[in-house]
This record gives sequence, C-alpha cells and structure tokens, in this order.
Amino acid sequence: MDGKLYFLALVIGILILAWVAAGVLWHAAEMAEIVAPLDPYEVEELSVVTVGTGNEYENPNRHGPTTAIALGRTVVLVDVGRGIAEGLRSAKIPLNQPTLIVLTNVLPLNTLGLDDLIMTGWLVPREETMRIIGPVGTRKLVESLEAAHAIGREALGSSLGLIPAGGRIEVTEVSDGYQEEVAGLTIEARALPRGPLPTLAWRFSDGKSRIVVSGSGWGADVLESFAGGADVLVHEAAYLPTVAELEGTGAEVPNPERLELEAKFHTSILEVGKLATNAQIDRLVLVRLRPPPFFDLQVRSLVANDYEGEIVVANDGDTVFP
Repeated sequence: MDGKLYFLALVIGILILAWVAAGVLWHAAEMAEIVAPLDPYEVEELSVVTVGTGNEYENPNRHGPTTAIALGRTVVLVDVGRGIAEGLRSAKIPLNQPTLIVLTNVLPLNTLGLDDLIMTGWLVPREETMRIIGPVGTRKLVESLEAAHAIGREALGSSLGLIPAGGRIEVTEVSDGYQEEVAGLTIEARALPRGPLPTLAWRFSDGKSRIVVSGSGWGADVLESFAGGADVLVHEAAYLPTVAELEGTGAEVPNPERLELEAKFHTSILEVGKLATNAQIDRLVLVRLRPPPFFDLQVRSLVANDYEGEIVVANDGDTVFP
C-alpha cells in the first residue's frame, strides 16, 4: 500500500514539475518574442500593414494611426501615431528598418510617435538618416522636435557611440502632384482641399498594384478621383451619432456643439462606403477607429449598404494587402 502511494505521489510530482517547466518555457518564449531582435521585414509583393488603427482618443486596443507600405525590404510609414515602437513590434517590422515617413498632415494624432521612432530606432541602431516628407508645417514640427531633444540626443549618441547618421532627420515639404521613386515603388501625393490645415493623400504603386492612404475627412471628391480604380483604399470610418440619435438612449451629451464639429472633421462610417463606391476601389480598409460602439460585423454591414467591394475592419499588426 505504501509503495502504491509513493508511486502515485511520484507521478503527481512529475506532472506538476512538467506543468511548471512548460509554463516557464512558454513565458520565456513569450518574453523572447517581445524583446528579441527581429529579422528584416521583407516581402515579394507590394504589401500593406496596419501598424496602428486607432485615432486621437484613448484606446487600449489600438495604437495611433500608422500604415506601413512595403516592397522588398523597403518600408514606408504613412503617419506615425502614438505607440509606434510597440506597433511595429507587433507587425514584426524592426524599429530601425523604416527610414522614410510620409505625413498626411501635422495633426497631433499623426505625429505623436515621431520622436519615439527617431530616437528609439537609433538605439537598435539605425544607420541611415530618417527622411520625413509632408505638407507645409512638417518642417516647423520636426525642427521643434529636434530642438527639444538636442541636448539629450547629443548625450545619447556620444555616450553610446551611436552612428551619427541614424539620429539625423531630413525634411521635405511637398504639395499637390509630388512624385518620387523609391526602390521600385512610385510614391505620389494629392492635396485634399477644404480642411483646416494642408493635407495630403498618398498613392503607392509597383506597376501592378495601387494603394491609396488617406487620413482626413475632407476633400472627398478629390480623393475619389485620386483613388480611382485602386486596389486598396485605407481610410478612416468614424462613428459620430447626432444629438438627435442619442436622445432617449440615456447617453450623456455634455457638449452637443463639439459632437457636431467632430462630425464635420471626420468621414462618417455612414459615408465612407459611398466614397469607396465612387472611387471604384476593390478593397476598403477601415482604420482610425474609436473604442468600438459596434462589432466588426456591424461595421461591415453599415458600410456595405453603400459599397459592394471587400471591407476590412483592420486591427493593429494586420497585413491587409495582398
């Protein structure tokens, strides 16, 4: 009897030790995935990754707006929202790999991650100068960031022996019609009118596919023309109920005037499908999402009332094309 009990206790002990060991290994693997160096991000086809899919409001499930366009080992970022370092990690893109950023405009939600990307990416280290292309206002923004971080950047670079070029920034302000070629990728800009500040939409092509990324809700007619026939349009879809719609729901509306102003500032979830239909695009990727009032299926259903193409409600780190 004692022998049987001893044997049973031994088996239980072995199982407990195996369970603990498995937990330790799993935790170690998880930590390695979080901190281990990433291999260079490389794709054979023009690809789109939604690095950050949130907007200007707090959202623990979505980083600030950033879209990565990749071809080969070239990675271009459209806007750099907050949480960029963590967003790139979740997308499996090394922090020092993107060396070109294009901005839709200089609203804070599009630029809050710039200093993080520039300085943290330099530690990896980044060896090349970071290029930033954007509308009027970009130079002043970047120069202000550089001035704010000058003392700390100099101390960091000299103390750690970082490659000087990796901490430098080259700024180009552009306007409607700007175009350049980068490693087989054609990049074009179109100015979107009727907004409160200079704003650009961006188009990317490798000769086979065309991707358009837009950030703001004005100039819809111009955007429709610019995105005409594209394979993918990456665009915001904001849920902004009217005061009348909220009446009787119990929801508190402390500032109804602010709600109306925000509705004019964004593209509504009820309007983006019509925009995509008019542009005759194949796939609509929805980003800049607030903490969800709907399930993804409900979002798709609302947009599908006006758009028959493919609808993607993107999450951080998703590859949404091809």
